[in-house]
Amino acid sequence: MLGALTALVPFFYMIVGALQRERDTSLQGMLPLPGKLTLDNFAEVNESISLGRSLLNSLVITAGVVGCTLVLGLLVGYALAVLSFRGRGLVFALVLLVQAIPFQLLMVPLYVMVVRYFGLADTYIGMMLPFAINSVAVLIFRQYFLQIPREIFDAARVDGASELRILVSIAVPLVRPAVLTAMLVTFIGPWNEFLWPFLVTKEAELQPLAVSLANFSQSNGTFVDNPMGAVLAGACVLAVPVVVLFLLFQRHFTSANLGSAIKG
Repeated sequence: MLGALTALVPFFYMIVGALQRERDTSLQGMLPLPGKLTLDNFAEVNESISLGRSLLNSLVITAGVVGCTLVLGLLVGYALAVLSFRGRGLVFALVLLVQAIPFQLLMVPLYVMVVRYFGLADTYIGMMLPFAINSVAVLIFRQYFLQIPREIFDAARVDGASELRILVSIAVPLVRPAVLTAMLVTFIGPWNEFLWPFLVTKEAELQPLAVSLANFSQSNGTFVDNPMGAVLAGACVLAVPVVVLFLLFQRHFTSANLGSAIKG
């Protein structure tokens, strides 16, 4: 309980700082009087960066990444767990290797490829492309597919079902907790991603909320009354969808974590 409360302190400070009329960094400021709380910070950051537009940009990028990750992750995970082909072990080893390589090491070649060669600067596709497939999602799907008895797939093949039909009609319904977990895990990354969108796009109209908050400094040429409070207000807006998704899928998320630890 003490550890949980300690972990919640930054979130509590973020909410209190977003509601403070004047910035107060003292310990007393963490428990302000009701008269010192206001929603003006949310209005100020909205006037400066347009929270609605930035949220829409984040939603478009995240939805595209989640969609690509689910489709490609299901296909790769199914192939690694169910199908027998030469080089399957090598492909699985490469998937594990990708997890060991930090994304920052690949950022320069990815930037040259996406911006210079493909010409996808200042586009949604350019911001989504490096995250189109997630190796963590592949491992989640593989572990769940390994737990399904092979006789189910063999019976479907005997009945004349194609591999795609088996995947869509039989395998996916049986691994629904894994799909929800992959959605949540994939959602958090692009939703909070800052560095890659910051490099790829300079257009304010296309920037996601995380980048817009980083660039936030003034509104209409005049500094806001409480810039730190405005930034914290934007951070609260950024954190709300992730918290809501986790609360909605908490049971499935826990189930998938436990299931992935079971030896197939």
